[in-house]
Amino acid sequence: MRFGMFVPQGWRHDLVGIEPAEHWQTMRSLAEHADAPDSPWESIWVYDHFHTVPTPSSTEATHEAWSLMAAYAASTTRVRLGQMCTCMGYRNPAYLAKVAATVDIVSGGRLEMGIGGGWYEHEWRAYGYGFPSIPERLGRLREGVEIMHQAWSTGSATLDGAYYQVDGAVVQPQPVQPGGIPFWIAGGGEKVTLRIAAKYASYTNFTGTPEEFTHKSEVLRAHCENLGTDFEAITRSSNFNTVVGVDEADVARRLDVIEARVAPFLGPEKTAAYLADFHAPNAAVGTPSQVVAKLAERRELGLGYAIHYFPEAAYDRSGLELFAAEVIPALR
Repeated sequence: MRFGMFVPQGWRHDLVGIEPAEHWQTMRSLAEHADAPDSPWESIWVYDHFHTVPTPSSTEATHEAWSLMAAYAASTTRVRLGQMCTCMGYRNPAYLAKVAATVDIVSGGRLEMGIGGGWYEHEWRAYGYGFPSIPERLGRLREGVEIMHQAWSTGSATLDGAYYQVDGAVVQPQPVQPGGIPFWIAGGGEKVTLRIAAKYASYTNFTGTPEEFTHKSEVLRAHCENLGTDFEAITRSSNFNTVVGVDEADVARRLDVIEARVAPFLGPEKTAAYLADFHAPNAAVGTPSQVVAKLAERRELGLGYAIHYFPEAAYDRSGLELFAAEVIPALR
């Protein structure tokens, strides 16, 4: 199993109490920690969002994903760089292909392209993108991925689509990585998203209960068989909300500290919603042995890559370090 970690960027109220002028130093320091030569982390990740959760109208920081990609490309040397996931509707795909190619070059060929249809209605409308129907959002995803694939494999893109029209869009220089930047197609939509993944993806990203993960995997397999692509060549990944402590009392203490930190910004109802994420199927909360057991179960079901979000990372690295010291070696 391979491992990535999210660097806090404010979206989930994970930089509150830190002065905005100090945010970049906080984020860069964590990225450098993951990038160390002896680090077990293969990749670092950010979210592509503009408004915070679970309170979208908060005035707390949410730093923009692709600006951070460029910054991390220049300030790290080893770790791979991803977004989970870029919203196709927020940027013209030919422009995005050009941006991503530049970031890949700056990074020396370390970029991943996490891409999905988008879901956060509040920020869509606030930024003037409207909020298209699910079929349109997925149609844009399909066309956008085709445009990026063309751009990175040939150096230009042409498509007269229902949603995007590009005519000889030149993307030069091309990415450093042969064949282009790997696609991580995010989402578990069975009719469209997983079919796009079967055609284009090097990685998928979906989660849920073990039963749901198994079902989505079989749907992906069926799409691959229909399209004549190799199911085994696609690495399946999931994201996990993660809090690790030396014992159960330490885990409880950490959750209490997290609650106390966000409660003044979220209020009782939203704080409860926030904490519920750490008891959901995509939560890796517990002692090292408990978390290892949970991830080992997913590995047996075909999970090849786990990406972990540590809500306390900007304030306290001890849980992050405990995970790296005791969980990763047991599963790598």
